Parts: sequence; structure tokens; C-alpha cells
Amino acid sequence: MSQIDYKNTLNLPRTDFPMKANLPQREPEMLARWEQDKLYERIMAARRDAPPFILHDGPPFANGDAHIGHVLNKTLKDVVIKYKTMRGFRAPYVPGWDCHGQPIEYKVRKDLGKEAEKLSQTELRKRCRADAEKYIDIQRRQFKRLGVFGDWEHPYITMSPAYEAEVIGAMADMVGDGFIYRGKKPVHWCVTCRTALAEAEVEYADHVSPSIYVKFPVKGRDKEFAVIWTTTPWTLPANLAIAVKPDLAYVRARTSTGEVWILAEGLVEQVAKACGVELTVEQKLLGSELEGLVTRHPFMERDSPIIFSPYVTLEQGTGLVHTAPGHGAEDYEIGQKYKLEILAPVDDGGVFTKDAGPFAGQFIFKANKPIVEHLRSIGALAGYAELKHSYPHCWRSKDPVIFRAMEQWFIALDHRGLRQSALDAVRQVKWVPQWGETRFSSTIAQRPDWVISRQRAWGVPLPFLVCSDCGKSVPDRALILKFRDQVAKEGVDIWFERSVSELFGDVKCPSCGSAKLKKSADIVDVWFESGLSHRAVLKARPELAFPADMYLEGSDQHRGWFQSSVLTAMATEKRAPFKTVVTHGFLVLQVGVTGEKQKISKSAGKPANSEDYVKRYGADVLRLWVISEDYQADVPLSDEIFERVSETYRKVRNTLRILLANIHNFDPAKHTVPPEKLAEIDRWLVSRLQLLIADVTDAYEKLEFHRVYHLVNAFCAVEVSSFYVDVMKDPLYTLAPNSADRRSAQTAIFEAVTALAKLIAPAMPFTAEEVWTFLPGRETESVHLAKFPVADAKRRDTDLEARWERLLDVRRVASLELEKARQAGQIGKSLEAQLEIEPDGEAMRELLEKLGPTLETVLIVSQVRVARATSSELLVKVARAAGRKCVRCWRWTEDVGTDAAHPELCGRCAKVVNGLA
Repeated sequence: MSQIDYKNTLNLPRTDFPMKANLPQREPEMLARWEQDKLYERIMAARRDAPPFILHDGPPFANGDAHIGHVLNKTLKDVVIKYKTMRGFRAPYVPGWDCHGQPIEYKVRKDLGKEAEKLSQTELRKRCRADAEKYIDIQRRQFKRLGVFGDWEHPYITMSPAYEAEVIGAMADMVGDGFIYRGKKPVHWCVTCRTALAEAEVEYADHVSPSIYVKFPVKGRDKEFAVIWTTTPWTLPANLAIAVKPDLAYVRARTSTGEVWILAEGLVEQVAKACGVELTVEQKLLGSELEGLVTRHPFMERDSPIIFSPYVTLEQGTGLVHTAPGHGAEDYEIGQKYKLEILAPVDDGGVFTKDAGPFAGQFIFKANKPIVEHLRSIGALAGYAELKHSYPHCWRSKDPVIFRAMEQWFIALDHRGLRQSALDAVRQVKWVPQWGETRFSSTIAQRPDWVISRQRAWGVPLPFLVCSDCGKSVPDRALILKFRDQVAKEGVDIWFERSVSELFGDVKCPSCGSAKLKKSADIVDVWFESGLSHRAVLKARPELAFPADMYLEGSDQHRGWFQSSVLTAMATEKRAPFKTVVTHGFLVLQVGVTGEKQKISKSAGKPANSEDYVKRYGADVLRLWVISEDYQADVPLSDEIFERVSETYRKVRNTLRILLANIHNFDPAKHTVPPEKLAEIDRWLVSRLQLLIADVTDAYEKLEFHRVYHLVNAFCAVEVSSFYVDVMKDPLYTLAPNSADRRSAQTAIFEAVTALAKLIAPAMPFTAEEVWTFLPGRETESVHLAKFPVADAKRRDTDLEARWERLLDVRRVASLELEKARQAGQIGKSLEAQLEIEPDGEAMRELLEKLGPTLETVLIVSQVRVARATSSELLVKVARAAGRKCVRCWRWTEDVGTDAAHPELCGRCAKVVNGLA
């Protein structure tokens, strides 16, 4: 046994390397250092004169902890911004928060319980402001913990006086241009929250409703009835007409009891089955022939004439549509044409008024059953069932909403061609994914005028005055601008604290001259507020620009922030506020063995807050999960998925760790080998690296982040870990420290790990920074100050790669044969083997022979003999290696012991050791 410890003569990799899998502990230390060093400010200073790239942050509601959905959203934005920054752009990130409106007020009222009813409006607003401030601080900390860079100390906040003043200013402009008007028409109304809702504030969920067929007796005709169908019996007290389609085929059909029912010909069978009757058609006629027919309301003392409507279809019902102009958009439109009353006998809390006749005082949804029973008792109920269907619900209370006609403030979408100009503008926008344009455009094309008034306490007031004498509203641009100037200095609370005269001086009603003017009690739709961030932020902040290069939010914002932003921008700026719109899907929780998916939403209370996930996995694993999924579709979430991503993270981290560990004594300024002098295997690695850089860059550019995940993972796992690092242990560990082959390998490794750190920096900022910290001769203090790598086409050698792909084929075959020999007990480790390779052709033989000793390195065996090609099949034979085992490199050679000073070493190792002496 040798008395010399030859292990000390090896170039072993660094063993105390600190890159370990304790992300939740390490990341906060790095965050503190970034904050102390003012890294974001330094990045901005370094890119001061660079071309700008502006991603505008859609403001989350400041009404609770950040949750896992925020992780998805904020990470995607941060990946884009970090990538653009490293690509040489000035890409500032100004985060924002939506602080007003129903989400925050609803939460505060819920938290306060009955105490909320005792508070004055001013006191309730103070509570809402305090709650919003609290959650801004909480979410800011949680977003920073994700490694998101931004101007966190100077965010935009919709409840700041400067922002509120811009909202008021926009209303002044839109009033001056005639976009805003007051009218009575049906709107979505939440009886729980007691406020109107916009389209974006309505969610659809399953709901069970009564499905009833009702007989309206035809006046002047015995036992003849117009039969209608409805799933909202509570709207029957507001029925004023029955609609038919003029060119649709109808029938008079007789029942076995002698009644005659009028209904659509195409629905006779369906209605007969639903009502449990036999119907015999006696007469066919067109809908136009029903003109002038008048029916009698089943239980209200009034007539219900038959009118014409283009909206009647044969999808459901009877072809005769119950029409209540006060409770439906299409009903309202037809009612206007026929000059019908806009009747909505329901108060703010969903209780019937006296105009509902016998059902006055009853809550509308509870009245469904009594109405059905009353219809049954008077013989007007033709059929009954229960129907489970999609029904609109309030986004906050989650309760069913109603359509209810009432006086509200609206934006006229067809005034001055606003709707069409918006549709035209978005055609010039880039949509990712492309189908976003179709979805977005269809929502704008179909939506009714935008109701912007809310009957709530917390928000920006609608700065309109109302005359107490004549009841007319006073939307005066000059008065609004006067109020705006005061708001810019003091905030909108002054609207609720000061009188009309204190705010506006001596002002009178322009209609009747009365001085009895009162302030509007409504606030503006929170979507109107946030939609104006293009005005209050992009145009107001000098580091930003209008329009933004990109908006990036969840696909629900096709109906929400994207839409409110476009409409307000087109009305006030005459152009869309963004050049590119990127949308991501919803989070879905995968549960059960079948992988059943459930939608995750903060309001539904399903996701834990982001800190719970960060404490468990670390921010970089969460971020890696985000880019691992195709965010354009719904994004699955489960423990199994996180475990899989965590395993990928460990593989990538370990690859980076072993690469760094092998260059700890490498000084790039002294030891770098010129490209033309690199060993062939190292040139292969560098060539593959150029392909990786090109492909990853392409993936980032196309916002296909899941490709980044797969490309980096494959490169680390296959090219580097499974092959290059495995085969290069011998030259790296055993050759002389300054030998040409070892420095060649270190040069390739240094290039690879440097490029990898930059490639992953947008997605895994903590891990990339840690790698960078231990990188010798790094070009900048932080990886986030570095430039993104650029593929060098001159260093991409496709011929070399093709040759090495053939070598890898040989290696795969050799590995199989070595494993067979190992299983048979012929050899232990692969270095105990010698191989005889019979190539599958002359070209292969020349390739293998040209490699010389490198072939043994690639195959990790002690000896290789290349035989002549005798067939078209590649054959590998395994035998025990000749000679003895070198105790230093573990290779078996026949020159072990030829150096008397080192009898246990092979000639190569003896030479190295002698050189170190």
C-alpha cells in the first residue's frame, strides 16, 4: 500500500461549495443585499439611455394577502422585464394597487359585521383606506419576496390624490365630449351589495331555477292562451308584453281539455313533453299574423299585447317571449320601440314594491315559489320543472344578481363611434395568444352601454350635482375641472366633507335656476378608475410612456381592465393604451386520482397565500413552476406538480454547482483557451451552448417560457450532467492543473456556466445570482446587471455536432454492453473494462480512430481497440482491461509501476505528480 496520499495531488472539485437546496433560508439574505445595494436603482441607472420597454402593471386589489394566482401573474411580468433589461432595454417596473370600490368595501363591511351599519360614510371610508394601506404593505412585501424587481417605494395607488385627480379630469373630458349621460335602463344589480354592477363584475355559476310555462289568456277568445316560458317567475309582475318573431312559424294547438295554445311550430313536441299534455295542431300561421293580438296578464290587472322582436329564437321555451322592459336588456330595447313603461317593481334590497301587486313586500327569489303556486291555483301554470343552468352572480358576494331598470350614469359606447374605433384599434394590437383579439372584440361588440355609477361609499365620487327642485342632473365640465384641482391637493374625501357652496361657490341649476343643488351620492365604477391608469400613470410618470409596450394579465381581463383601458383611452386619447396584450389562464387545482380540476380564485377562498408556498418551496421553485407551464391555457396546481418541478430545480442547481466546483481555481483572465485551441469535446459543448442560447432567446422573445424550462433542463440533464461532466472527470481531476486539456475543459465550463446563469436569471433570479457570486472573473457585480448572452454563429459547428452525435450512439451501445458485463460479474466499474468496437462502416472507423485516447475518455473505459468494419451493424465487445489499476486515476494500464518513485501510478499520473513536486 502506498505511503503517499495521492488524493492530495488531484484537482478535486470544491467540496465546500455553498449552493445548497435551502432556498427559503438563502433567498431572504439575497433580497436584503439587493435592497441594501439598491440593485433596481442601479439597473435603471445602467440602462438610463437605453431604448425603453414599458410593461404596465395591472393593479391588484389591496384587499388581502397575495395568493398563488398573484405568483403566476407577477412572475410572468418579472420574467419579461428581467429579460428585456438584460437584452439592453430600459424596462422600469412601476407596481400599482387598486384601492377603491366594492372588493375593499365589501371586505371591510364583512370584517366589521353589524358595526359597519353604525358607521358614518366618512368613518367607513377611513376604515377602507386603512385596510387598503395595510394590504398594500403586506402585498408589497410578498411580491418583493418573489424576487420581483420594481420601484416598490414609489408605486401608483388609485387612492392617491394625484391619481384621483386624473380620474376626475377624465370624467370632465368625457362629459365635455358627450360620452357620459344619465338614464333609466336595466343593469346588473346585486341585492346583497345594493349596487349596480358592470359586465366585468359579474361571474357565471350554476344555479337552480324554476322552469315554468305560463298561460296568458287571449282577450276575446274563450280557452285560447299564449304560452310563455321563463326561469325567473319573480319577473312576471313586471310583464308588459309577449314578443314573437314575425317570420317564425307558429301554430294554434288544441289540448285534450279543449284549450288552444299558441306557440312556435318547431317547439310543439318539446312543450307537450315538458307540460305533460297532448297537442294537436289545428292551424299554422306566421308570427306576423299575431299582430294586434292582446293577452291578459294572469294575475295583474293589465293587458299584455303581442309585439314583434328579432331576438326570439327556437333554442328554448315556446317561441313566445315574456317581456319585462324593466328586467332585461333586450326587453328594454323592444320596450323602447313600443313605448312600454320601464317597470321594475323591486327595491335596492331585492324586495317587491307595491307595484308588484299581491307579492309586494316579498324578497324576489323567495317569491318564486309563491308565484308558481299562485299560477297553479288560478289555472295559469302549464308546466313546471327545475333547471340547473349558468346564471350571473356578483363577483364579491357570490349571490345571484338581477337585471333591474333604474337611474344610473352610463358611458355611451356608440357616441362618436367609440365602440367601432375601439374595435378598429385593437386590430393593430399584437395579441398573445392570438385568440385573445377575437374574445376581446366580441365582448366590446356585444356589451351594452357602460354603467359607471355605483351605490357604494368607498371610491371616487361621480362629481355631478343634482337639482333638488327639478330633479335634473348637472354634469358640468367646468365645475368638474374645478373639483379636480381641489382633489389634486386634498384628495376626494372633500366631496363627502364639504358642502356644494364650499366646493363650487354660488352655483345654480341650468334647467330651472334653483340654488338647491345636492351632490351625487354615487361613486364611479372601480374599473373606470383602474382603466385610466394609462392617463394617471403612463402619461404622468416621466420614466414611463404612453402607449405601453405590453399589458399582461389574466384572461378574465378581456372583460375587465383591458376593456376599460381601451374604452377610456379611445375616448380621451384616440388610441389604444398598449401595443401588445398577453393573457394567462386561470389556476386550476388538480385533485384526486383522476386529476379533476377546480378553478382557483382568491374570492372563493381556495388558495393559500403566496408566503405559504414560498416558505415551503422557495421563490425560485415557484417561479420555475410558472415558466414550466403553458400559461396561455389554464395552469394546473398540485403537490405532485411542485414536487416534479422541485426535482427539476435540483437537477439544474446541481449541474450549475458541479460546473462551478470545477472552475474554482480557474482565472478567466489567465487561463482561458482560445476557441481554435479548444479540445474537440469542449468545442462540442460550446457549439451546443450556442444552440441553447439561440433557442432560449427565441423562446423568451416569443414569450414561450415553458420552452425555456425544457431547453435549460434538457441541456443541464443530458448534454452536461449525463455526458460532459461524466466523461470529463478524468481530465479535470487527474491532469496537471495547467495542462492544455484541463484548461480547455475549464474554459468550456466557464462559458457554459456563465451563459446558463444569464439564461436562467429572468426566471430564477436567486439561483442565477448565487451562481454569479461564485463565478471567477465575473463581468458585473450582479447577474442582473449583465447583458443577456448572444449566440455566436461562428462557434456553432454543426458538422462537429453530427460527428459527436454518432459518438454518442456508440456510447449508448457501449453502455448497454458494459452493464451486461457488470451484471455478469465480468467487471465492476467501467474503468475495469477494455472495449473492442467493430464500427458499422468505414466512416465510423475513421471517426473513432481519429479521436485516439479521447475515445477512452468518452466511453469511460481504460482501453479501446477499434476493429475493422465487417458488417453494417455496430458491435461492441467487453473484456477486462489489461495491466494494473492506477491508484490515482483508477484507470487500468500496462505502464503502472514504470516510475520507481511511484510504483502504484500509471505513467501519466507519475508524470503529473512529479511535475507538482
